Amino acid sequence: MAALAFAIDGFWLEPSSLRLSHTDIALGDAPALRGLKIAVISDLHGGAPYIDTAKIDSVVTMTNAARPDLILLAGDYAGHVVGGRALPMKTIAAHLRGLKAPLGVYAVLGNHDHIMEGAGPVARAFEANGITVLINENVAIRGGDFTLAGIDDADSHHADPARALAGIAAGAPVLCFTHSPDVFPRLAGRCALTIAGHTHGGQVKLPLVGRLVVPSRYYRRYAAGLIRQGSATLFVSTGIGTSLMPIRFGVPPEISFLTLR
Repeated sequence: MAALAFAIDGFWLEPSSLRLSHTDIALGDAPALRGLKIAVISDLHGGAPYIDTAKIDSVVTMTNAARPDLILLAGDYAGHVVGGRALPMKTIAAHLRGLKAPLGVYAVLGNHDHIMEGAGPVARAFEANGITVLINENVAIRGGDFTLAGIDDADSHHADPARALAGIAAGAPVLCFTHSPDVFPRLAGRCALTIAGHTHGGQVKLPLVGRLVVPSRYYRRYAAGLIRQGSATLFVSTGIGTSLMPIRFGVPPEISFLTLR
């Protein structure tokens, strides 16, 4: 019976669900970011089981209803899962077009995007639908109150933090986002907050045992949630879709909603 319950939950109930997960993050040395509300959509994996166009529309509706100031898409829009059928990138981007936030909607690329689609096609599909893709580059937000830096994916060896942070004055408030959290140690405290995805929180988190497989060179250290490392802060979203195997247990799909204090 336990095996049956695990199978029902892991292969159906959890991966088919969706929630908005709230996290408050205290950033004492970045007053320009205080009060900012950010929605993070990561690891959509369009075409994976339970991630069809209707599900993407639900993600858009739930995100907009939360009324974030800024929406960040943290990579891996492409699907690669047993039992799934990848959605065309143009279709995924078209269904994300409805995302709305006063400070904009921005995206970075993930390892699956580079491997399955290529940076060019993904960026063109998103840009055609009003979503700005940052590939190792930055943009001033809210009249220059702070800078948003989009760092390309470290897992597929496309991350270039120096290029992404180029031209930003020392000590200026910077919000960074990327796909793989493994680039975090290379940022040398330049970012008031770094936001990432990629890990899916391991997809399976067993009682007592914990997370079985975390796709990071640092294993469970950057698996999920809020991580403090010295004066630097990292948040890792567990994301929405599944990768390789269509299973989630103890790690429900989420849109991460961050409020900076």
